[in-house]
Amino acid sequence: MTDNPWTIETIRDALGSTTLASRFIGEINKAPAHEVLAVFAKWQGIAERTLAAADRARQLAEADDRGEELPGQWVDRTDAVLAAADRIRSGSRRGAA
Repeated sequence: MTDNPWTIETIRDALGSTTLASRFIGEINKAPAHEVLAVFAKWQGIAERTLAAADRARQLAEADDRGEELPGQWVDRTDAVLAAADRIRSGSRRGAA
C-alpha cells in the first residue's frame, strides 16, 4: 500500500477479516474527534502488518511448493505439542474435571 494513501476503506479491506474490519469501523466511528487520527494510525499499522504477514506467507508457500528449503530459523516444537496433547487426552491438564 505504499503507492496509494491509506483510507478507511483500504484499511478495512487490508484487515482481511470481517471481525477485525468491524472492530476497526466501530472504533473509528466512536472515536472522539481528537482521537480519530490516533485510532486511524493504530489500525493502519495493524493493516500494514497484516498485509506483510500475508505476503510473507505467500512467499513461504511458493518456496515450499517449489520444494525449496524455507528461509529463516525454524524451531521444531512437534515434541512439545505432542506432549501437551497427551497430557490433555489423559486428563492431567491443570483444571481438568
